[in-house]
Amino acid sequence: MPAGTPIETAHLFAELDDHLIDLLESLTHAEWTAPTIVPRWNVHQIAGHLLDTALRRLSMCRDGWVPRSDPVRSEDDLIERVNRLNAEGVEMYGRLSPAVLLSLTTTTVAHLARYLASLDPMAPASLAVSWAGETRSANWFDIAREFTERWHHQQQIRLAVGKPSLLTPRFYEPVLETFMRALPRAYQGIDAPDGTVCQVVVPGDGGGTWQVLRGDGVWALDFGVSHTRRTVASVTSLPGAIAWRVFTKGISPLDARSQITIDGDERLGAVILRARAIVG
Repeated sequence: MPAGTPIETAHLFAELDDHLIDLLESLTHAEWTAPTIVPRWNVHQIAGHLLDTALRRLSMCRDGWVPRSDPVRSEDDLIERVNRLNAEGVEMYGRLSPAVLLSLTTTTVAHLARYLASLDPMAPASLAVSWAGETRSANWFDIAREFTERWHHQQQIRLAVGKPSLLTPRFYEPVLETFMRALPRAYQGIDAPDGTVCQVVVPGDGGGTWQVLRGDGVWALDFGVSHTRRTVASVTSLPGAIAWRVFTKGISPLDARSQITIDGDERLGAVILRARAIVG
């Protein structure tokens, strides 16, 4: 993907959330309370989180309703606020019955999809994608980030109840393309000669190959436009079934390491295990 080319996801929200509604409608009482890979959150709580974050985005970004709060002066402040808001939302919507939660979700996600589709993708976003190291982002990147949020939480529910995954090229390709924007930040502070390339491969449908390049003392995604002499130092291959979990803290680095392969420099290839495409 050429540098600067947007990752288009706004048109996929309605379809993704149709899958979510169908999934929630299919759950038994026992499945609503099933544990997930998210510590202390069951299926019902993840569904509540999806409703909460959709309502908060509409309120803040569409309607300009921003409650008073302490200023965010650092990344630690941001993480604390996100974790607190998420915990409050899960507690609040955890009081709703599945039927009420489903009804509210059906209405809310339709409003969210229409709102996101109405935005100019190249205009400045209301929220920056902080996990990519940005303090200002274009709408297309913020929308893509929101898409990965809604996609990976639905995946967590599907994994918990044994429903078919959404690792299809239509959804997984833009999810991974967005997640890989976290690579330069993961490599920040990792020393290597200029021209060093670390390659990440996710084989199979929806996967691909990405490269992060060291140049002028800085790591950046290599979109094939640099003329820097390159040396491929490591090639890290992640199975599609766990790649999304690596970026979303859904698997421990130790467990992930046992399922990936690294050819070349182990130190450089293993950096992928600390890449994060979520806040909190």
